[in-house]
Amino acid sequence: MFRIAVFRIAVLLAFVAVPFYLEGFWLQAGLFAMSAAVGAIGINLLTGATGQLSMGHAFFLAVGAYAYVYFAAEPTRTLGGLGLPTPVAAVLAVAVAGAAGGLFSPIASRLKGAYLGIATLALIFGGQHLLFNAEPVTGGFNGRAVPPMEIFGFAFADAPELVLLNVPFGALERLWFLGGLTLLAAALFARGVLRGRPGRAMNTIRDHEIAAGVMGVPVTRYRAGVFALSSMYGGLAGVLLALVFQRTVPDYFGILLSLDYLAMIVIGGLGSVGGAVIGAVFVSLLPQLLTRYSDAIPLVAAPGTAGVSPSEAARILYGAVVVTVVLFLPGGLLGLFHSLRRRLSGLRLPLSPTPSPDTRSSHVP
Repeated sequence: MFRIAVFRIAVLLAFVAVPFYLEGFWLQAGLFAMSAAVGAIGINLLTGATGQLSMGHAFFLAVGAYAYVYFAAEPTRTLGGLGLPTPVAAVLAVAVAGAAGGLFSPIASRLKGAYLGIATLALIFGGQHLLFNAEPVTGGFNGRAVPPMEIFGFAFADAPELVLLNVPFGALERLWFLGGLTLLAAALFARGVLRGRPGRAMNTIRDHEIAAGVMGVPVTRYRAGVFALSSMYGGLAGVLLALVFQRTVPDYFGILLSLDYLAMIVIGGLGSVGGAVIGAVFVSLLPQLLTRYSDAIPLVAAPGTAGVSPSEAARILYGAVVVTVVLFLPGGLLGLFHSLRRRLSGLRLPLSPTPSPDTRSSHVP
């Protein structure tokens, strides 16, 4: 317990120190990873823990992002908005994403496997059509600017100027702590769900659906509820992503984003919160690292030039990782980490054999 407490304190101190030492690129990359982790936790509850394949997760991210912008933005001559306080707008955006999942949940509760995957794929195509054509709400092809979050008068933006320990704290530095708290809350809630009675019911539905029904688990209700909960996680990830990106763009919320989320949970480890976070960090950071260091990596070049673009190289690499995980690491990267830790713990066990009865002292008074 003492080692765990020390490790957690060290992680907390390192997290707090990051904005004081790293440049904007790394802060933005970390924030993108945090938003991806929140969304990955949601899809892992649905696909990893309950066994419901969804290829429409990007749709719920778009709902969360655009709903936040609409609720928080002031109306203009061409664009609508309600001008609500940004915390209220964020909560309403997550609720709208959950309501969208709830509307689809009757279908999700009755389909499974590839049939559910195909049905959720329709959400992507329908959502893309709405994003491009509902211009008063979404801004069309050009998207919309995202109002910065403001809580009790403190704005998560570059202005007003804020300096801490001679370090200017702009939007990215401020959002770093908001993103961390959001991810922590999302992870703890999902962990509680998985470790409690709902989690056991979800795993039973995934492994033995008929047995779950025989045991009294309301399978249809659980399927619908988990789909709505996963949608809310997607909406929350969309809100955080919009705040970091500072502009909502329809092209981003396409089928490739949904495939990325499926890759995250497979690579990290199905059915676990830690696996979702690890997979999200891997998949979200890889394209950005390849873009930044493309000059030093063979065969990888800037988009539009000879060679493989960083985004294409990233998909090739994590596609290969997905195949490797499926074939050799069924527990994902998290399972590999646990396996290595157990082996290292076994090597560190002290050699203190218990003396046999024959070698014990037999003192006779």
